[in-house]
Amino acid sequence: MRDGVTEVGPQRYRETYGRFFEEFAVGDVYEHRPGRTITENDNIWFSLLTMNQHPAHCDANFAAKTEFGKPLVASPLTVAIMTGQSVSDVSQKAVANLGWKEIKLLKPVFAGDTLYSESEVLEKRESEKRPTQGIVTIKTIGRNQTGDVVCEFTRVMLIWKKGFGPMDD
Repeated sequence: MRDGVTEVGPQRYRETYGRFFEEFAVGDVYEHRPGRTITENDNIWFSLLTMNQHPAHCDANFAAKTEFGKPLVASPLTVAIMTGQSVSDVSQKAVANLGWKEIKLLKPVFAGDTLYSESEVLEKRESEKRPTQGIVTIKTIGRNQTGDVVCEFTRVMLIWKKGFGPMDD
């Protein structure tokens, strides 16, 4: 049997995902794969969905007149993709996200760029109010296809301990 699966019956396996609170270690870095290439349609749909009508995101003629010369990917889309890339590693066993902070947008992102993310465990502690859960703080860094850091943020999550979550059946 390989890592990442649990035997649930004879010749029957279930893929495992995420980490329980006990499986996090301060200082560990998890590289999230696959990368995600952002398309022009992704940016337009996200802008429409979120009602972000800034012309720098959805008006190529307007954007051509800016210092960037072309439409920018809406920054909340970058944050959303980086968060999504990290779910299978760091928050698939989360009870809840408790917050994002220190979001830094360090370089512009454009359609055609590919995002790669990684998360470092900054802090881990037992929950004072919920003995079956713990609190994990991570810093996620997103890089484009050339390795430039385009965005980083800190996220705090409430995570199940082994034997207590709904995924323990």
